[in-house]
Amino acid sequence: MAKINIKIEGVSYEVEEGLTILEAARACGYEIPSLCAFNHGECSNGSCRVCLVEVKGARGLVASCVYPVNEGMEISISSPKASDARRVSVELLLSNHNINCQQCDKNGKCELLHVAGIVGAREGRYQGSKTPVTYDELTPTIIRDTSKCILCGRCVARCANAHGQDMGVLGFENRGFKTIVSPAENRSFIHSPCIMCGQCINVCPTGALMEKSEIARVDAAIKAGKYVVVQTAPAVRAALGEEFGMKIGTPVTGKMVAALRRLGFKKVFDTNFAADLTIMEEGTELLHRIQNGGKLPMITSCSPGWVNYAEYNYGDLLDHLSSCKSPHEMFGAVLKTYYAEKIGVDPKDMYVVSIMPCSCKKYEKERPQLTTNGQPDVDAVLTTRELGRLIRRAGINFTKLPDEDFDTDIVHDYSGAGVIFGVTGGVMEAALRTVYFKLTGKEYDKINFTEVRGLEGVREATIDVNGTPVNVAVANGMKSAKILLDDIRAGVSKYHFIEIMGCPGGCINGGGQPYVRTAFLPNEDNDIMDTYIQKRAAALYSEDERQVIRQSHNNPQIQALYEEFLGEPNSHKAHELLHTTYAARPGFDKI
Repeated sequence: MAKINIKIEGVSYEVEEGLTILEAARACGYEIPSLCAFNHGECSNGSCRVCLVEVKGARGLVASCVYPVNEGMEISISSPKASDARRVSVELLLSNHNINCQQCDKNGKCELLHVAGIVGAREGRYQGSKTPVTYDELTPTIIRDTSKCILCGRCVARCANAHGQDMGVLGFENRGFKTIVSPAENRSFIHSPCIMCGQCINVCPTGALMEKSEIARVDAAIKAGKYVVVQTAPAVRAALGEEFGMKIGTPVTGKMVAALRRLGFKKVFDTNFAADLTIMEEGTELLHRIQNGGKLPMITSCSPGWVNYAEYNYGDLLDHLSSCKSPHEMFGAVLKTYYAEKIGVDPKDMYVVSIMPCSCKKYEKERPQLTTNGQPDVDAVLTTRELGRLIRRAGINFTKLPDEDFDTDIVHDYSGAGVIFGVTGGVMEAALRTVYFKLTGKEYDKINFTEVRGLEGVREATIDVNGTPVNVAVANGMKSAKILLDDIRAGVSKYHFIEIMGCPGGCINGGGQPYVRTAFLPNEDNDIMDTYIQKRAAALYSEDERQVIRQSHNNPQIQALYEEFLGEPNSHKAHELLHTTYAARPGFDKI
């Protein structure tokens, strides 16, 4: 990339050609207040006017997030004209904002209040009418409160096409002072084709979009004397530390377990156990399809956002999906049957809580198909962010906690294959380790199937299994998934097995993970999206490498579960407990 010369505050710098003023200033050590740079440029073309700067020769102030640098440019960030304009821009945003900060879950992570502090803006400078409010809490997953929306457009960009979602559920409705962000016709999310992935929540700078908290439900279950157990997904351990100022990608498994135990859960389990169980069921299902002329390609089903997308948009392809429940739902079913019987607890008294990186798991647990003996497999889902709130509420100094192990009775062991479920390509790799063994009778020499690793939207590989080529593909984000699905629909797909994850990067970038904002991570560089995903992924791959057992079929407790309870993978009992069904549905429900 060519270099050009610019001046900032009268000091000369050499920067890369093609950068915006905002990017160039950050590279030179300046932090221009903004409401888009913390989230990788997703905004509505400089509409918020928070990052205004003065450029010599320009007709007026310019929005630094969209204005490119050029040779010889002279930029002033701190001039009275620029400083006053930024303050007024933020005060105008505050004038139409619901300032109930003490009741807002975004308190402490609100970017609007952060920039207000930087520019010296104060509430109440401008008084007047406020835009009519819509408050949507009909879904189990997302709350939309337009009284806190600043019309930055970041959620619109993320839903439309940024980083691969290509959904377009959210847009600007109405005009002028009545403008809001919403699904079409200001419908509820529940009456739209929203897949509940929560990526819009991740990028919202205020509390306009939030996950629907289930902390009160968990509190009530503990207070009622229920036998409350908790399970944690693999991606949570790779990100929870960020809630407490630790560097991105710091694995915190032991401290997470210690915190959960201090929060009052009877037992603390690892969803990785059920990830191994999923591989046994899913791998066997794939083998049956290959060997018996079943529907191919088979597609993974552990991402609830992807399942929602399939039911809305590809109802004719649902028989391609694996019938396996997702790992945490499988675990819930096992806990309320096999485990409850082992420890002598009535399943009706057992309350299963899942700590998930995915806000859509809240929606998934409400699916009527995911029940056992009339009881929901999982009773409550908390996101990684909600767990952070619980830990802070309890006064626990997370970084000072000792490392503790998961409870070790009956359903504890897990393999490295279970760990990598949290990364795009991880389910595929875990499945291949077991399918290769089932087909050849021997372990894959290298263990790692690195061909399916990476963050590209679509990745493909051909695995040689005793001279038989097995074609596989991995997609993350719905834009990438559509490419593979359209090929299946057209009858030209060459694959045997496809992994699809609803969120870009997989569960490590799920809609319930900690917010990635440079302003709230002072020890981090200004990382682009792929970099922070890579750091979280590295934490999971490193744990996989440390495991003595790295293939699901070698997990001794999984073997015992089949010997004592399930019989064999894909048995009648296994299908009753661990498998589910899907149904096509229209994109817009009637209201």
